[in-house]
Amino acid sequence: MSTTEKEAERNADGIAAEISRREAELHALRRELAEWYARYEATPKRDDLFTSISGHEVQPLYTPLDTQDLDYLASIGLPGEFPFTRGPYATMYRTRLWTMRQFAGFATAEETNERYKYLLAHGQTGLSVAFDFPTLMGYDSDHPRSLGEVGVCGVAISSLADMERLFEGIPLDEVSVSMTINGPAIILFCFYVAAAERQGVSADALRGTVQNDILKEYQAQHAWVYPPEPALRLIVDMFAWASEHAPKYNPISISGYHIREAGATAAQELAFTLKNGFEYVERGIARGLNVDEFAPRLSFFFDVHNDFFEEVAKFRAARRIWARRLEGEYGARDPESWRLRTHAQTAGVTLTAQQPQNNIVRVAYQALAAVLGGTQSLHTNSMDETLALPTEKSVRVALRTQQILAFETGVPNTIDPLAGSYYVERLTDELEAEAERIFDEIDELGGVVPGIERGWFQAEIAGSALRQQREIESGRRTIVGVNDFEEGSDKVEIDTLKIAPEVEQKQRQRMAELRAARDAEAVERSLSALRLAASGADNVVPYILDCARAYCTLYEIRAAMEDVFGSYKEPVFF
Repeated sequence: MSTTEKEAERNADGIAAEISRREAELHALRRELAEWYARYEATPKRDDLFTSISGHEVQPLYTPLDTQDLDYLASIGLPGEFPFTRGPYATMYRTRLWTMRQFAGFATAEETNERYKYLLAHGQTGLSVAFDFPTLMGYDSDHPRSLGEVGVCGVAISSLADMERLFEGIPLDEVSVSMTINGPAIILFCFYVAAAERQGVSADALRGTVQNDILKEYQAQHAWVYPPEPALRLIVDMFAWASEHAPKYNPISISGYHIREAGATAAQELAFTLKNGFEYVERGIARGLNVDEFAPRLSFFFDVHNDFFEEVAKFRAARRIWARRLEGEYGARDPESWRLRTHAQTAGVTLTAQQPQNNIVRVAYQALAAVLGGTQSLHTNSMDETLALPTEKSVRVALRTQQILAFETGVPNTIDPLAGSYYVERLTDELEAEAERIFDEIDELGGVVPGIERGWFQAEIAGSALRQQREIESGRRTIVGVNDFEEGSDKVEIDTLKIAPEVEQKQRQRMAELRAARDAEAVERSLSALRLAASGADNVVPYILDCARAYCTLYEIRAAMEDVFGSYKEPVFF
């Protein structure tokens, strides 16, 4: 026998001995665990729900038996390497902390601009724009349907002029900007690009994200404009344009946040969000785009709810599923296409009007879960957001929450510190398996759009929301300060932000001045060209940019495309 053969035999003997030792250990553990469970069952327990918020039973103990079939390299791996379970980047927060964003926007562009400068001066590293309800729906501030809503829940942006004021004195080639808008997202994106041009900043220098996720609007949030097919066309137009002209900017943030806020479970949020992402990938490929040209610019946005370990596992499972599907099913070859990068926001739905100071604690735990889950950017809600738009004081506390987590706790010092936890790894596997089951169910319906048209997503979310609400109302699930540990009075003793009624009048006056001062012929010429492009197969982004530069208003641009695409009305499902 040669030396090589002898060495191979010794290695084989060593592996066999290790397998035998491992099997003996697991056998002994099963015996010990059975005895432990006998003692456990004989001991009285609290009268409580030992389930996750999603309704899944949580076992009293997790051991190596729950992860014995785990293939470390295939299922967990190393940070920055396929399947990215432990994080999308090799060094994670040791190289760069997550971007600290605070969602902000109220009243006029000038007032929001002041808030942005305040946040940047206090250590925020990225801006996140909250638009008012008329803007979210594509209406100008002087439209009849905007009456009473201008500047109330966010900033009013009705034209390029407003966008210029919003970022006056803020260099757009130095600050990352996220915009939360969907139905008319392509129009606001073009306002943003044109505003950057006015600063002398080209589109290829812009960094940030526009949410632009229309599928979840039909499923959960309802801020749509056009029917699904033309709306999806607009999104793919943005993919194509941004890939060529704005390669650092993410043209979509595929969002589970609003799905979860509407009442979905963690697994539903995970599955619906990723399935929507796959739909966008398929639409891009069908247009003839190379998946590796646009997939690296797709980003995600997840909720961070109260069930700490379930939330950590959700982020880890999301990265693994996305990597496997992009590589295996869609043929992506660039590792950048496999990396799921995500923004996270603490759960607004968990904030309570009763004892609002408790929200600071809730948000801190949720922020910790997001960071342990490996998020790339984070918004922490302010304690008063359930009552009104946040005050400067409450926004500062929310930002300080992130800074304490980043600089005082030591949490960012090591990557994915919960990896190897029997509980977390089992949860990650279970969430992945449940998501795959939901994918199959959606495929049986014919896909995402048929599922929306049949009301399946809406019914699934409503059913989960009903179960959770019944648990709270029955007292089976405790919400501190709401259905237990009450103080005998729900009186709120904190200051809230008030929006002056003069804001709407000011915006209306500005709209009148804009319409009087602009070149009316250029407005009509650009809108006519947009209608023609929408009627054909041209990418509409250059035409919307021309409209923006001519100071066409948000609603004028929306209406021009609506003339071609029509509007969407949700069928009655319930």
